[in-house]
Amino acid sequence: MKNLTKLAATTLAGIALFIGTTANAQTTPKSKLRFGVGLEAGAPTGAIHNGLGGSNFELGGTARLQYGVGEKFALMLTSGYYNFFGKDYTVGTTKYDATSFGVVPLKAGMKAFFTDNLYFSAEAGAGFETKGAKNTKLILAPGLGWANQKWDVGVRYEDFSGQGSNYGLVGLRLAYGFEL
Repeated sequence: MKNLTKLAATTLAGIALFIGTTANAQTTPKSKLRFGVGLEAGAPTGAIHNGLGGSNFELGGTARLQYGVGEKFALMLTSGYYNFFGKDYTVGTTKYDATSFGVVPLKAGMKAFFTDNLYFSAEAGAGFETKGAKNTKLILAPGLGWANQKWDVGVRYEDFSGQGSNYGLVGLRLAYGFEL
């Protein structure tokens, strides 16, 4: 828990630093492509957090391709890898070491700027589990964020549903991007 608190404090300090830099308008000009690489961290929710051998923390990385449709609107394609770190648990007097598992997300979505640098995003797609039953989950992910010409900081809720088990994640993405 101490490491999670340190990570959260460091992330918030980073966000404050980037928000304090010079503000620019929409990050992807009309008819232009942008590529970004991001670090993802999150807190699992639902069945994955509450279940035996569940997870308290997610860490991963993503790559995002973004196309500017208008001055304040862009389409996105995002993929990467999320690792859900397993938490140890006890049943009776027996202690178990939980294993981690991963999800490979493949999402399409949009980003709409409602004021300079601040945006609303929505993504939908599939999440491919890499261990256990290796199910494919439907992903729905609304979010809010701040972006300039280089940095993008976003927070979102990501819902994974299907094949009889549903879970979620409250995530933070810190990304660096550039125009192609």
